Amino acid sequence: MFRPIARCFLLLTIGCAAAQAQEKGGQIVSDRPDLVETSEVVGKGRVQLETGVLVERERGDGGGSGGARTYSMPTLLRVGLGESLEMRIETEGRTIRHSRDTESGERSTVAGYADTALGLSWHVLDGDGMRPSLGVLVDAELPTGSRRLRGEGVRPSLRVVGEWALPGELELGLMPGVAVESDDDGGRYTYGIFGAVLEKAFSERLHGFAEIALPQIARSRHGGTQARFDVGAAWFVSSDCQIDTMFSRGLNDRTPYASFTVGLSIRR
Repeated sequence: MFRPIARCFLLLTIGCAAAQAQEKGGQIVSDRPDLVETSEVVGKGRVQLETGVLVERERGDGGGSGGARTYSMPTLLRVGLGESLEMRIETEGRTIRHSRDTESGERSTVAGYADTALGLSWHVLDGDGMRPSLGVLVDAELPTGSRRLRGEGVRPSLRVVGEWALPGELELGLMPGVAVESDDDGGRYTYGIFGAVLEKAFSERLHGFAEIALPQIARSRHGGTQARFDVGAAWFVSSDCQIDTMFSRGLNDRTPYASFTVGLSIRR
């Protein structure tokens, strides 16, 4: 598992070094690693790759961290179709889940590739004073993954992002949304999405953030509401390359106990 990940990061680090010598102006804006997306797009003719490694630990029987562990490689490819429109291809990538049956003690592993989502992001409005920068994102997750990781049917989603520049090098981002998912029995249901993030620029290269994320707001029969607290940072190697990390802690029993991610974003 970790050997191909190490190779991937070595190649991406080399790509970051190359990007540093080819800066075109304007600092990279990445959707990694928090839930709240950016309202900005990459720009006409530009391509941006955002990828990383995510480790999640689910809750055990006592509510602690003794549950299943999942490793994945979330990846997003953004292609600029115009100055205010981009195409997005997104997946959780290679996924490995280790779990143990609480009654028998038997351990099992599920490995494969997650589904892929296709979508569009539209930068609707530039920020100006108290007026936020606005963006709209629409996508549809397709059943393209490995058999044991594949979802049922096409699952669309819609998200709206607002970003406000605040005094003290702060920025506030809010993202409400709605999405459609399938039950285990094949039924369909709609759930809400919401995230609020506060970002602080400590310097031109180092930004930190804290976030409250609700990736699913649903009735209990559909898995209930998931909530977590995220804290992380991004380091700008160059105007076209970002390295980031984030730690998350689940705020209720329906959310993974804890997760950690580290990743890279490269723009061309």
